[in-house]
Amino acid sequence: MGLRQLIKPIVPHAIVVWVQTWLEHKKRHKRIIASLKPPIKRTCSICSFNGYFEHWPGPPIIYEMLCPKCQSHTRHRLFWLWFAGKKELLKEPILHFAPEGLFEKKFRSLYAHYKTADLYANADLKLNIESIELDDNSIATVICNHVLEHVHNDKKALAELYRILSPNGCLIISVPIIEGWEKTYENPEIEDLTLRMLHFGQGDHVRYYGRDFRDRLKQSGFATIKEITAENPDVLNYGLMAGEKIFFCQKNLDITCNEYRKM
Repeated sequence: MGLRQLIKPIVPHAIVVWVQTWLEHKKRHKRIIASLKPPIKRTCSICSFNGYFEHWPGPPIIYEMLCPKCQSHTRHRLFWLWFAGKKELLKEPILHFAPEGLFEKKFRSLYAHYKTADLYANADLKLNIESIELDDNSIATVICNHVLEHVHNDKKALAELYRILSPNGCLIISVPIIEGWEKTYENPEIEDLTLRMLHFGQGDHVRYYGRDFRDRLKQSGFATIKEITAENPDVLNYGLMAGEKIFFCQKNLDITCNEYRKM
């Protein structure tokens, strides 16, 4: 008996068709991108691999996104270019929302007071980022990469992140952002996964951020915002996404994180 016959009694037909269509599209995408050889060799800032990077099958297809050795994405390599294992750049205790597997293992070896958090996936703490069950001023560093685009009320989440940070705390955060857009694009009425993919780039995303993301950070209370931007020649050398950003946000204006350095 085939898989379709097994699941037909318990899974609606529309979902079965959607999954089958998605799998067929994915196979077709893989065949297409497999025929496109990257033009130059790149170096991974995390594992030091040097060679041709792999394409992200999508949708949408993102060319030369993945390191074939450690599977790092562009934003991972951008972060590590800044961090590069320098322990003093992050203050403890550290809370890492939706932790990237690449970083979690490294951070656990570097920091004694490092915890991961997620509402659904396995983590040290099961936390809802819109209502974080932690004390005020209890965390020195929060890492939150590509999380807010999944969150229903991102302004509430940012307020919670600000609340739990210590007076000299820092938030390290990144989101999908389109700098050419003045305003963030979001529409809570779009619930269909396929439509969300078309509108927001992924089925479980609920918004695409514009330049006003900085305003949302400031409105949450963050007084100082520094930006690390993927620029050439790093874009070429490390296979980064041109213009991609990571934001480093300080809680108080009169306190400077001297550990920040320019790329």
